[in-house]
Amino acid sequence: MTPRIAPGTRKELGLPIWVFSRLAGRATRTTPPAIFTTLGRGRGLFWGWLHFAGRLMPGGRLPRRETELVILRVASLRGCDYEFEHHVRLGRRAGVTPTDVDRVREGSAAEGWQRHERLLMRAIEELLATKDLSDTTWAELRAAYDERTVIELLLLVGHYDMLATTLMTLRLEPDRPLGG
Repeated sequence: MTPRIAPGTRKELGLPIWVFSRLAGRATRTTPPAIFTTLGRGRGLFWGWLHFAGRLMPGGRLPRRETELVILRVASLRGCDYEFEHHVRLGRRAGVTPTDVDRVREGSAAEGWQRHERLLMRAIEELLATKDLSDTTWAELRAAYDERTVIELLLLVGHYDMLATTLMTLRLEPDRPLGG
């Protein structure tokens, strides 16, 4: 599959985005991430998106491991290989194990989830299937998380659903590991 928009060059991205994408590649031990070198072609839009995304991850209230589990479940349900592989790498650094990744693929019915993790998986599945939460799921989330964290969870799921749509429509292929 060929990307619909090629990753930008230094000239097309501008020096700040070009440098940022290379530093991000070092952090993920991959080539400069195509998410940055492609979306970076939007320049000002890129910085606005990155600021918003950064407030959710890594700057959110949910523990980092839980955030990565949420992102991975969204990517799995949406079939977004780019998002999934990118966050398997990032999740590893946040304590997401290969067993967790297998469970994420299976979903809320998988054995081994802690109670709050199973609740997160169910909420994600419900949100993506119905674009809403039942009163029962809402009550369970509110019993487990404060108001601000639940708002963040809704935005996190919605953001990564939107991002999966963008990445899949642009036909971005997963980043290559350095040296590979």
